[in-house]
Amino acid sequence: METPEYQLWRQQFMQKRLSLGMRIAFFYFVTLLGEQFIYLLRGSTHFSQIWLITILIILAAIIYGTNHLKRLRSPLQTSLIFLSISWTITILIQLIDTISRRVKPEMMLIWWMVTFFSQATLVPVRWRFHLISQLGGLAYYFIVNTAVGIDVIPNNIPTISWFINIFWTCFISNISVYLYEKLAKSEFYARNTSEKLLLNILPESIAMRLKDDENTIADSFTDVTVLFADIVGFTQLSSHLPPNQVVEFLNQIFSQFDRLVEIHQLEKIKTIGDAYLVVSGLPYPRPDHTEAIADMAIDMQIAMHKFNQETGKNLNIRIGIHTGPVVAGVIGLKKFAYDLWGDTVNTASRMESHGVAGKIQVSASAYEHLKHLYKFEERGVITVKGKGDMTTYFLLGKY
Repeated sequence: METPEYQLWRQQFMQKRLSLGMRIAFFYFVTLLGEQFIYLLRGSTHFSQIWLITILIILAAIIYGTNHLKRLRSPLQTSLIFLSISWTITILIQLIDTISRRVKPEMMLIWWMVTFFSQATLVPVRWRFHLISQLGGLAYYFIVNTAVGIDVIPNNIPTISWFINIFWTCFISNISVYLYEKLAKSEFYARNTSEKLLLNILPESIAMRLKDDENTIADSFTDVTVLFADIVGFTQLSSHLPPNQVVEFLNQIFSQFDRLVEIHQLEKIKTIGDAYLVVSGLPYPRPDHTEAIADMAIDMQIAMHKFNQETGKNLNIRIGIHTGPVVAGVIGLKKFAYDLWGDTVNTASRMESHGVAGKIQVSASAYEHLKHLYKFEERGVITVKGKGDMTTYFLLGKY
C-alpha cells in the first residue's frame, strides 16, 4: 500500500527526471539542428529540408512539454507528456524514412535500442508507459510501412534473431524501470522511517543539520525556560508492583506529557527514571517561552490528577521552573542525544528537588516573566543547594 507521502515524492521525482530527460534531448536535437545549418551553408547534399523541419517540430514539442512541467502535474498528465514527447521523436523520425522510402530494418534495431534504453535511463516513469511507448513505435513501423509496401524484415539478419533482439531491448528497458521503481520505493520508506526515528529523539532543525554532516552542533540561547518534573512516590510504588506494570504506569503518564509537549509546541529533552525534562524557547526562540512552560506545568498537574482517578493511585508531581540562558547541542557517537547545559538547567533542577509535592515552584526570574498573567503564592526565601538563599514562588494558575 503506497502512502500519500510516497505518491507525492514519486510524482515530484518523475517530473524532475522527465524534465531533465527532455532538457538533454533538447540539447541533442539542437546539435542536430546546428549540423543541418552547417550543411545548408556549405551547400552539402547531406542537408535535408524534411529533416530540418522534423527537428524543429521535435524541439517545439520538447519546449512545450518542459514548460508544462514547471507546475506539479498529476501522474496521468506526466505520463501523457512522456508518451507525447516519446512518440513525437520515435514516430516522426520514422515518418521521414517512410516518406523517403529509406527504411533500413537493421538500422531501426539500433535506433530502437538507443532510444528505448535512453528513455529507461533518463525518464523512469511507470514501466507500463514505457511499454506503451515502445508498442506505439513498433506498431507504426510494422503497420504503416507494411501498408505502403515497404519491406520491414531485414534480409541480412535472420528474422528470429532480429525479433529476439527487439524483445530483449523492450524487456530489459521495462524490467530496469520496474526494478528501479521498486528500489526507489524501498529506499524512500527506509529513509522515511529513519527520519521519523531521528525526529523522535531530536528537534527537526537539529536532525537536518546532522543529515548535512555537521560535525559539532552546539548553540547558545540567551533566554529560555526549563521545566523539571518528578513523580513523587513512584519509586516506593514501583517496589510493590511487577516490572511490566511499573513500565505501563510510567509509559501512560509520560505519554500524556508527550502529548502536552506537542500541544504547547515545546521541546522534550529527556526522561531520567521518573523525572521529566522539557524546555521552551529553543531550537527556535519564541517570546512566550515562559508562559508556554507555565501552561504545560498546569496541564501536567491535571493529567496527573486524571491518572490517579483512572488507576486509583495517589501519586503527586513536583515541578520546578527557571528562566535563563543555556547551551544546547548533540553529544556522543552512539545513542546520541540533544541535551542542555548551564546554570539555568541546574537551577530548574533545584527548583524541582527543593519543591513541594503537588506544587509548581518557580524561581524569581521565571516569576518576573509570569506575574502579570498568572496567580502566585510567595514561598519566601529558601536555601538551595549550590545556590544559597533564593526567593521562590508557587504557581497557582492563570488570572
